[in-house]
Amino acid sequence: MFDETRWLSSPTGASLACRHQPATEPARGILLIAHGLAEHSRRYKAFAEAMAGDGLHVYAFDHRGHGETTASDAPIGRFARRDGGRLVSEDVKAVRDMARERHSGLPVLLFGHSMGGLITLNAAVDHPESYDAIAIWNSNFHPGIAGRAAQAILLAEKALKGSDVPSGLLPKLTFGAWGNAIANHRTDFDWLSHDRDVVDAYIADLLCGFDASVSLWLDLFEMTFRAPKLVGRLRKDLPVHLIGGAEDPATNGGREILWLAGHLRKNGLSQVTTKIWPGTRHETLNDTVRARATAEFAAWAKTVLPVPEPAL
Repeated sequence: MFDETRWLSSPTGASLACRHQPATEPARGILLIAHGLAEHSRRYKAFAEAMAGDGLHVYAFDHRGHGETTASDAPIGRFARRDGGRLVSEDVKAVRDMARERHSGLPVLLFGHSMGGLITLNAAVDHPESYDAIAIWNSNFHPGIAGRAAQAILLAEKALKGSDVPSGLLPKLTFGAWGNAIANHRTDFDWLSHDRDVVDAYIADLLCGFDASVSLWLDLFEMTFRAPKLVGRLRKDLPVHLIGGAEDPATNGGREILWLAGHLRKNGLSQVTTKIWPGTRHETLNDTVRARATAEFAAWAKTVLPVPEPAL
């Protein structure tokens, strides 16, 4: 069950910490969950249980440099010494292949929150034949000039102190700025959710909220700018589910989700579903709308996933 950690050896050399919530019968698909920056897959238990109850085999795993996953080149806060974005994408493919082997004939839906959304779109353009639908929640693929400036800052930090140490400026420009954007905030992480218990649990979790390395930030910005350029690789009828929060400072109040929706449609994708939840901050799955958002997502998945292939 989901609380049990299982290990998967990825071709990239990582030992991926994986969790599985079996579907109720009859199973109709596979859901892969890609978590966000400075968190881990255990935080998705309630979502996994809900989706398993709707007939999906759910697999969640810790990315390189996060949670319980280990790799010789990926301590906490770093994807890899080099080429981290590609390696993370290949780790997703390894989990996908394992799940598909265990559940032959079932369609695969890849879901990503925040950083996990960056990973999801990059994984999809890398292996478009491997995913039957994708969901990207609370991700910013349109940081614009600020994003390019952040890359320049990171390159300067890399030149001055190396890439394998925490960035001194990016946490202030991201997490710090987002925290300050919440009026009368109680903690520095109120930007995550209106739910105080969720925020307090995040702060108390030793595997959450750590400072990412310069190299990890560079990998993230590379993925941010890379994937939108390659969406032409995706099949035009790929179902895409986009969610944002109207009070999420990390996505400019959901505006960058709308940008991504428009970008995908301009590139010919015809099945793009988009919603900006009012009164919602960064973690839609952990905010006050979570039950409704999960139910709507389950209904969407039921309509877009292809009918499973009959077992041989």
